[in-house]
Amino acid sequence: MMAMTTVHLLDGTYELFRSHFGAPPRTTPEGWEIGATYGLVQSTLSLLAEDGVTHVGAAFDTVIESFRNDMFEGYKTGEGTPPELHAQFPIAERALETLGVAVWSMIEQEADDGLAAAAMKYAPEVDQVVVMSPDKDMCQLYGHPKIVGFDRRKGAFIDAEGVWEKFGVAPESIPDYLALVGDTADGIPGLAGWGAKSSSALLAEYGHLESIPAFEDDWAVKVRGASKLAAVLREGMEAAMLYRDLATLRTDAEIPQSLVDLEWKGVDREAFHELCDELGWTGIRERPHRWR
Repeated sequence: MMAMTTVHLLDGTYELFRSHFGAPPRTTPEGWEIGATYGLVQSTLSLLAEDGVTHVGAAFDTVIESFRNDMFEGYKTGEGTPPELHAQFPIAERALETLGVAVWSMIEQEADDGLAAAAMKYAPEVDQVVVMSPDKDMCQLYGHPKIVGFDRRKGAFIDAEGVWEKFGVAPESIPDYLALVGDTADGIPGLAGWGAKSSSALLAEYGHLESIPAFEDDWAVKVRGASKLAAVLREGMEAAMLYRDLATLRTDAEIPQSLVDLEWKGVDREAFHELCDELGWTGIRERPHRWR
């Protein structure tokens, strides 16, 4: 029986934030805070040691602002990101490259767009693509039969059925859902009064914003406060369409690597040791289980 080929895609930005807030602080010999990068390297080495992890890529928000900031003033910015964490992005990308992981540095677009583009590119060639991100907006990808999400913190997979269970809508309706309920993580305000229940009830029935009848008398589902919600949607349809556009992942990011390029061949011993010496890392220096 042939082994299953799976591509694992890491959300580098999320992983860096996760280890910054979850791992102990650590400084370089010069006194720079480097704990988030250390945590990222540790968790990536653990991932690379797992059975079935053969092809790996990671996307980073090299620049936190993206084209979406030009579309909508309220969209999330780098404000509030601890400066000592923000300063680690370049070294974190370099660290993953020394581990032999393909890295996509997102400038105009976001890490999520990079992951979406990579998932769509490699899915036809493999048995499964695992997107390692807990982000709600990634759920719009999971309608594809070969693409699933994995939340590393919870150790839980999510597929199309899981999206229905969690949000009450199909994966392709996720941008519409986020347009209505909002997404605080991305600075998308949503529409007043539209909560998870009303949004999922109507989108489960109609699929997309523009398919929801303008007047509540024509709705095939009963929803509390329907007349008010319908009025809000009529008045706010233009804003809702913009929010949906913001929440829609772009799959046209440049992902130059072929599937063969993504195959993990081991850690670059020389580059990794150089990095460890530079950052004053001793304990992790010989941790990789496979070198090249």
